[in-house]
Amino acid sequence: MPEAALLPTNRDEAWRYSDIGALQDTAPDTFEAWEDVRVAEGETWSDLIVLDGGADKDGGLEMRRLRIVLEKNARAELAALVAGGQLGRLEVVVTLAEGAHFELGGITLGGGDTTREIVTRMAHEKPGATSNQTVRSVHWGKGTGNFLGRIDVVRDAQKTDAAQSFKGLLLEKGASVNSVPQLEIYADDVQCAHGASVGQLDESARFYMAARGLPPETIRRLLVQAFIGDATRELADEATREALLEKALTKLDERGA
Repeated sequence: MPEAALLPTNRDEAWRYSDIGALQDTAPDTFEAWEDVRVAEGETWSDLIVLDGGADKDGGLEMRRLRIVLEKNARAELAALVAGGQLGRLEVVVTLAEGAHFELGGITLGGGDTTREIVTRMAHEKPGATSNQTVRSVHWGKGTGNFLGRIDVVRDAQKTDAAQSFKGLLLEKGASVNSVPQLEIYADDVQCAHGASVGQLDESARFYMAARGLPPETIRRLLVQAFIGDATRELADEATREALLEKALTKLDERGA
């Protein structure tokens, strides 16, 4: 069987909006590589992931794949910036035991003809677990931002509380964002919510600040900063919040946003 047949295609739900062309030089075994994290009962784990291209800003695929298992009453917090690679992709699969909590604050950025995406699956397998995902995307040129978030709640996982929030900001007309929430719920005493919206910079806010003498580039930066700042608000660690926002703003400054 040719190697190309083993690569993902747009027929795969989790790759529906991906740039499959960016995978052509990728070895098939790349898609079997996962980083496994287990958080013990009552413990807390947190991490900051930044995909920013390094020396090879927009070449090929830049991807991280995590499988996180949370034991009873454990907590995990992940802050993520996807801003590198022709196709930049973060995949996260989380399995939650009783009373566990998972928090995601994610940002995707990109212009040109790049695609930057976050793909998640929350597996609520025990009662009383909670998860919250907040993703903000800012794209320009012909850039694409994607968030595909799946929540699975098994029959015994009563009192589950799971939420997703996605918002996209398009700085230029050729850019696009896609949000695909998937909920598969078999328990009947749960709270599961998702919301998605796409827009441009608030013209009334721009006018208000311009009337007070602020230059256009400053206005633009302040509005974008406020927008992506939403992704950091629910993160418990202040240093992580600041680091995520600073790295995102640095990437935007390189672009001149």
